[in-house]
Amino acid sequence: MVDMEGDSRRVREKEVDDAEEIKIINENNTNKIKNQQQQKKKYKKKRRSLSLPRFGCLRMESDENGGVDMEVEFPGERNDPTHLVIMVNGIIGSAQNWRFAAKQFLKKYPENVIVHCSERNSAMLTFDGVDVMGDRLAEEVKYVISRHPSVQKISFVGHSLGGLVARYAIARLYEQDLTREISQTNGHHGTDHLGDSCPEGKFKGKIAGLEPMNFITFASPHLGSRWHKQVPLFCGSHALEKFAARTSWFLGRTGKHLFLTDGKNGKQPLLLRMVSDCEDLKFMSSLQCFRRRVVYANASFDHIVGWSTSSLRRRNELPKIKHLPRGYKYPHIVNVETAKTATLDEVPSEAKINGNEKINMEEEMIKGLTKVSWERVDVYFKGSRQRLLAHNTIQASYYLQTHCFGGRIR
Repeated sequence: MVDMEGDSRRVREKEVDDAEEIKIINENNTNKIKNQQQQKKKYKKKRRSLSLPRFGCLRMESDENGGVDMEVEFPGERNDPTHLVIMVNGIIGSAQNWRFAAKQFLKKYPENVIVHCSERNSAMLTFDGVDVMGDRLAEEVKYVISRHPSVQKISFVGHSLGGLVARYAIARLYEQDLTREISQTNGHHGTDHLGDSCPEGKFKGKIAGLEPMNFITFASPHLGSRWHKQVPLFCGSHALEKFAARTSWFLGRTGKHLFLTDGKNGKQPLLLRMVSDCEDLKFMSSLQCFRRRVVYANASFDHIVGWSTSSLRRRNELPKIKHLPRGYKYPHIVNVETAKTATLDEVPSEAKINGNEKINMEEEMIKGLTKVSWERVDVYFKGSRQRLLAHNTIQASYYLQTHCFGGRIR
């Protein structure tokens, strides 16, 4: 009996010891798990501190003309932005069209940048013609620069018609860089960061006294809207395309410019004149002085601006949509063509609008504009809920706004 009680006592003591050991093991495991979680949190915080070193406040300010300036301010620091980005709206548009894109852009590039959403050409004023709108934009840019004397660099981002207006404005704002020209005559040649050799350095200059950086357009009809399949809404119907050209006056002077029906008394249409330098407006020299020129084009679903006119290609040069892969980081970008070195031989333009000689104006514009190098980015909104509004979606897409400067904002 005594032996049985002793055995049961030892069994109970062993069970207690085992229970305490299990408890200790569980506590150790719990502590290990907690330590691992804490280490993960510290690592995540460390990563966040690397990716978001500082927190700033987005500041928006409207000027007396309705334009919107947006920049990121950091507490306790003087804000002197050095890079001015001008965003230009399309037909019947306004500065409001760019506000979402500008916010996303500043989230990606918060430092040293100020974004100005142009308002000088909005609503019905967009029917006044590319030249009148371009002059207004040029004056607006000068005014913005006077309000921000710290800026040293300038970039333009245009949507649809805004891309043509920006091209006209930069020609008005172009200033030849005499120091660059002198260095060229002394035999010194440079290379910009794109790798373009610069024997054409005599074309390098400034825009409104600032260093030109990026010239970017989204779904802009660089070749106009007159040619076959340049307005997808007409479904390739020659009859509808001809009717649209005859009734282009319905969109004011802007419609005549887009459909190239403004050439009279032997004078070339404005868009054809804009592919070469004129005496008072250096259209191609002003384009050439930018470090980067990029065109974003809808490969499909854009009913207003065709793929070839917005991507500066001939129709037989367009890639096959079926063969275009989708990226993971930028799901709607299906094709990217890097800029190639371009030559700047003057393109002879022999168009006689009222004469006997007839030339292919579309081909002349392609030849003229591709004398400078362009990066081409093809966009395909297949699977997107907003694909039927692709012409406007390409302007407001977060992925495209964070992609367009490619990390080269400074």
